Amino acid sequence: MTQDRETLEGLLREREADHFHDECGVFGIHGHEEAAHLTYLGLYALQHRGQESCGIVASNGHEHTVQRAMGLVADNFNSKGIARLLGKHAIGHVRYSTSGESLLRNAQPICATTDGGPVAIAHNGNLVNALAIRRELEGRGAIFSSTSDSEVVLHLLARSREGALEDRLIDALSRVKGAFSLLLLTDDALIAARDPHGFRPLSIGRLGNGFVLASETCALDLIGARFERDVEPGEVVVIRRGRLRSLRPFGREAPEHFCVFEYIYFARPDSNLMRSNVYAFRKELGRVLAREHPVAADMVTPVLDSGMSAALGFAEESGIPYETALVRNQYVKRTFIEPAQSIRDFGVKIKHNAMRGFLEGKRVVLVEDSIMRGTTLRKIATMMRNAGAREVHLRVSAPPTIGPCHYGIDTPTREELIASNHSVEEIREIMGADSLGYLSLEGLQRTAAAQMKRGICDACFSDRYPVTSEDAQALPQLTLFHSVEDGEDEVDG
Repeated sequence: MTQDRETLEGLLREREADHFHDECGVFGIHGHEEAAHLTYLGLYALQHRGQESCGIVASNGHEHTVQRAMGLVADNFNSKGIARLLGKHAIGHVRYSTSGESLLRNAQPICATTDGGPVAIAHNGNLVNALAIRRELEGRGAIFSSTSDSEVVLHLLARSREGALEDRLIDALSRVKGAFSLLLLTDDALIAARDPHGFRPLSIGRLGNGFVLASETCALDLIGARFERDVEPGEVVVIRRGRLRSLRPFGREAPEHFCVFEYIYFARPDSNLMRSNVYAFRKELGRVLAREHPVAADMVTPVLDSGMSAALGFAEESGIPYETALVRNQYVKRTFIEPAQSIRDFGVKIKHNAMRGFLEGKRVVLVEDSIMRGTTLRKIATMMRNAGAREVHLRVSAPPTIGPCHYGIDTPTREELIASNHSVEEIREIMGADSLGYLSLEGLQRTAAAQMKRGICDACFSDRYPVTSEDAQALPQLTLFHSVEDGEDEVDG
C-alpha cells in the first residue's frame, strides 16, 4: 500500500511538472495544388500562437511526407523543403508547450501508420484526462514517443474497433475530456473536430475548389481564402473528394464555453472568432474599464501590443488623449510564453523602452490586457517613472487572474499568479503605481454576452471550471486496468 501511494504521489508530481498541453495554432487545406506552400503561409499567420516548434504533413493520396522542426516557421521552411511536401492535402501546426519539455519529439503534426492507412494529427487544446488514459494504455502495452496529449488520441484511434478513420476518431474523442480543436489528415481526407464545449477556435474557409481550416481567420485572409463558417462545438467535419460532410456525434447537450482569454490576449486583433472581431471586443473592454475606473490623467498609453485596442477604447470613453509612450522591439518574443524567469526579466528590458522627455511631468494611464505574475508590468511602470512620468495609473482590461487554465492557455500555477495571493491594493504597491483598476468580472461577462452572444469560459478569473481535471481523481484507479473487451469504459469516468 505504501509503495502504491508513493507511485501515485510520483505520478501527481509528474503531472504537475509535465502538463502535456499546448496552446497552438492549426492549419489545414484539402484539394489544392499548392497545399504545402499555402499551409506554410497559414502557419506564418498563426506564428503568434506558438514559437517553439512547427511542422507540416502533406498527402498525395497514397503517402504522407513530413517536415517538423524546432523554432519559427520562417527559419525552418524554404522553397526546396516545401517542394518535397507533395500532394493536394496538408495540415500544419505551430506550438508552444506549457510543459517543461521543449523537444522535437513533441513537435506536431504527429504521424502514425494504422491498418486504415497513414494518419497525422494536429491538436490545439488540453485533455484533462490525458494522463489517466495514458497510464492505463501504458499498462496495457502501449508505447508513447512524446509527452503530448495528442498522442493519446492517436493510440485510442488505433485501438478503436470502428471501420472508417473518421469513425475511429469519433470513438477516440468520445473517451477524452477537455479542450480540443484538431485536424486529422488521412491519405484522402481532412477531418476536423471541436470539443462539445467549444473551448478553442477553428474556422472553415474556401479557396477555389479547396477547403481550408484554421485556428484564426487571419490565416484565411493571408492566403486569400473566403471565410465560410466556424466548426461548431461538438461538430466533426469530414472533407473528402471535394465535399464536406458534417457530423454531430457528441450530441448538443454541453453548454458552450469559448475561451474568453482568446479575445483578451491570445488571438490576433484582425481575427474574427466565432464571428466576433477581436479588435472590437478588446476596444469595448477598454470602454467598460474607463467607466468602471475613471482617473484624471494627461494621456492613455498601452503596453504594446495586446493592450493597444483596450487603450484606444479607454481613451475614447474617458476623453483622455491616446499616446504611444512606449516603443516596442518587434524582434523579441512574447515574454508571457518564455519558460524561465531570468529570460522573462531580461526580455522586459529589451522589449520595451519609454519615451524619455515626452513623459516628463505627465500623468499616465498605462493599459494592459491582463496581469499574470506581474513581471512585465512592474518593470514597465518603473521604467515610465524613471523616464519622468509624474503619476502612473495602471488599468487592466481583464479581471484578476486567480486560477490556472486547464484547457490549453499557458497561465502560471495558482501559486505564481499574483492576484491569487495578493489583494488589489497589495498588487498596486508591488507595481509601484499610483492606482490600479481591474475590469470587473461582471463587466467582462456583460461585454461577452453583448459582443459574442455565446457562452464563455472565464475560469481563470472566476475559478469556476466547466470541465474539471480528472487525472488526479483517476490515478488511484490506475492499478486496475479494466478490459474494454469486458464492455467497460476504462477511465472515462
